[in-house]
This record gives sequence, structure tokens and C-alpha cells, in this order.
Amino acid sequence: MKYWIWLSRIKNIGPLKIRKLLQEFKTPENIWKLTKNELLKVNGIGEKNAQEILNPMYRENLDKFESYMRKYNIGIVNLYDNMYPSNLKQIYDAPAILYYKGNKELLKKNNMIALVGSRECSNYGKKVSFKLSYELAKKDLIIVSGMAKGIDSYSHLGCINAKGKTIAVLGNGLDQIYPKENIKLYNSILNNEGLILSEYVIGTKPQKLNFPARNRIITGISRALVVVEAKEKSGTANTVDFALEQGKDVYAIPGNIISENSKGTNELIKQGAKCITCTEDILNELNYI
Repeated sequence: MKYWIWLSRIKNIGPLKIRKLLQEFKTPENIWKLTKNELLKVNGIGEKNAQEILNPMYRENLDKFESYMRKYNIGIVNLYDNMYPSNLKQIYDAPAILYYKGNKELLKKNNMIALVGSRECSNYGKKVSFKLSYELAKKDLIIVSGMAKGIDSYSHLGCINAKGKTIAVLGNGLDQIYPKENIKLYNSILNNEGLILSEYVIGTKPQKLNFPARNRIITGISRALVVVEAKEKSGTANTVDFALEQGKDVYAIPGNIISENSKGTNELIKQGAKCITCTEDILNELNYI
């Protein structure tokens, strides 16, 4: 485990370069043993990358990481693992390492659907996300979201209230709960046999750039994406882009035409996203009825 932890700690080496190294050298242990000259022979690995990989800082205290993870039941699934989600493996920038806490059996399922939307959502958005999530969970679909404020939180809550299974994908380490007010939600997900996922090593703070990258995992493990509510210029657009890039269907909930919170979803519908007005619409689209 320690070599995977080490590999995930290295900064400024994205998933594509990590996969390139793994394809060439097979295991993180083999990469650990490489010299600078050997690294520089790898196509796409330059001087700065080689220096980062060899930085002794990332090799320190790995036993403490392992000890912490064992104590708090945090595990690792790597790209070669049988447990690695098959849908996620298909995307071109799939993370080589996933940290998880909770019901890892969910990773083998193929009935996940993502619900996302605005953090500063309206009461309408709250009610719709909760209702859709509740009803989809009752049909044994696994609800995937990002545990952010607003639509994400209500999507997780609807699923939990239906006694369903939900997956939260974080933009930080699993030892960090962000936002802080979602501590109760974090625990509720785990207590109801759900799963918390992240590609980030423990200790990673919730940084702005982590969240767009996190979104590709939300869509990557899901069969389709439902955008419940979004402003005209919203971070949700990034998630939609990932879904389309990955060949996933995008559904959008129509909203009040004079509401700022509905401008993004209404525009998605005009651009070709499937207009969804009830749970049955989603189930029909997924051939789930």
C-alpha cells in the first residue's frame, strides 16, 4: 500500500502521466526505484516531473499514512484492482488511485446515476433533488454526488431517507469534511452503507482546483447525469462537459424562466439535454422500467 500512497502524494503529476508510468513500469514500487536518468527517458516526463517524483518529501512518514488509514478504515483501490469501477476505467484520465471509506462493494455496481446542481439552490431545487433522489433510490439506483452544499446535499439526503445507497465523491482527502456543516451527512452516508470516495491522499485540503477534477469521477462512475438546478455561469457546466466527453447522457430539470437558478438548466435543455419532469422520465431513458 505504501507505494500507492507515495504515488498519490506527488504533486504536479497528473493522472495521464501516472498511467503512462504504470503502463511502462507496471507497479508503483518499480517507479519508486527509478533514477532520474531513467525517468527522463519516459516520453512526457521532463526535468520538473522527474524532480517531483524523486522529491524525498513524498517518501517520508508513509507508515503514518498507513497507520492512520487502518485506524479509520480508509482503503485504496488502484487501477488494476478488481474493485476498480469499470465505467471509470474507460475515461481517458481515470485516476490511478481511489481512496474509499464505507461500502466498497458499491464500486462493482453499474446502476449509478449522478445528481448535481447549484450550491446556492432555491427551495424548488431542494425539493426536486430530494424527491428525485428518494424515488430513484426506491428503484435501487445508487445516487452519486459531490457532498457540496445545496443540490448535492439534498440528493444524498433523499437517497438516505429512502434507505438507498449513495456515493459522495470529494475534492479533498477523506480525513477532511467539507463543508464543515456536512459532518452529519458524511456520517449518515457511511451509517447507511454508502461510500465516500476521493482520488486525493489523506491530508489534502479542499482546494478550488480539486473540485473540477473531482467532477470527472462523479460522471465517470455514473450511467447518466441529472442537473437539477444551475445558474447561467455555474460550476455545474464543468460536470456537464465531462459527462458529454465521456459519452454519458445529460438530463436537466426545467425551472422558472425568471429564476437565476434555472437559467443554466433551461439553457441545457435548449442545447439538447433531455428535459426531465418526473422520476419516470429518467427510468424510461435508462430503460429501467
